[in-house]
Amino acid sequence: MTSWITRETFPAGRAAAGLLHVSPEGDLVAPLSAADRTTALELAAATLRAAGIGESDRVVVALNNDGEPAGSLIAEAAAEVAQAAASVGARGRMRLHTALEKVRATTLVITPTGAMDFLARLHLEFLLDPLDLELRHILLVGEIPSPNTYAQLASEFEASVRELYADPFFGVPIAQRTAADAAYTPVREGLLGLAPLDKDASLDAPYTEGLAELVVTPAWHSTLGDATLRTGQAVRLAGGEDGVPAPAHTVGEHVLVRGRWLSIPKVAAALTRIDGVTHWDLRVTREGTLDAAALHITFGRDSLIKNPMWKSRIVQALYAITPISIEVVIEPEVSEERRPGTVTDERGHHLGRDRAHPA
Repeated sequence: MTSWITRETFPAGRAAAGLLHVSPEGDLVAPLSAADRTTALELAAATLRAAGIGESDRVVVALNNDGEPAGSLIAEAAAEVAQAAASVGARGRMRLHTALEKVRATTLVITPTGAMDFLARLHLEFLLDPLDLELRHILLVGEIPSPNTYAQLASEFEASVRELYADPFFGVPIAQRTAADAAYTPVREGLLGLAPLDKDASLDAPYTEGLAELVVTPAWHSTLGDATLRTGQAVRLAGGEDGVPAPAHTVGEHVLVRGRWLSIPKVAAALTRIDGVTHWDLRVTREGTLDAAALHITFGRDSLIKNPMWKSRIVQALYAITPISIEVVIEPEVSEERRPGTVTDERGHHLGRDRAHPA
């Protein structure tokens, strides 16, 4: 019988043995045997080949090495496909420019916002011409891009721009597409599908109109091969689609911020341990090229509003649960009424925590 798993219900992993895959927040733990890792690298390499990477390419992967997708895994797979590959991490933009020049890179693998931020800084701060890098390929992965991202990058760098879809549990690229493609092309059949938000059942193509959630079925994995994993990524179907479109939304108890998944229940649990907090609102924006998160705190006592120790406690509580940088903003008005925390996604990405009643 197929088990349906979300990030919230992912097995604890305490009984797992051997090499383990652990998410950056530590909440996802799964075994990754030698055979599993070999297959994961094969899938990633095949996806890179399908995206146009070949033996003459030199690849720089500018992703977090402990993230989802994992930069080190993609770079290792790229080394099997291309002439050379390097994982340089999500470094500063001038240092990324230096790395691209030193490696003589033809291909950059990066998040959509990272690519747009890199482009903006080349123009506005460094006064460098993007064409001088002579990139042939830009592969975007890990985030929901802003409108016109693909067209602008393709025009400014005169490069082929494609999107990789990485399994958000293991970070393995399993599908790819161009901006002109209506749907992803999975590297193998059966790895990627759609499901209703509120029902554990796969949808069959052609799809009917409405909201649907992307699901992955990691048949390649030794212990989760019979599971269906809900990704928390959602699409609005117009009706009649045959393939899986790129997600434009997220849904459920995690919000995608700067390519990382932030657990809303963990934020709530951390704040319940801090006396005086009566309400909080997590606000996520993308006013420029990058995501920004701010946690707005309402206290029940006036004495706490200007107390730096209380604000510091909240900052440290957030630092303990996520590597995402979250600004803490103390509201100037007191409210003694306790209300549940809320999420305000000004990007329009997150549809809500309740899959049964999304926005």
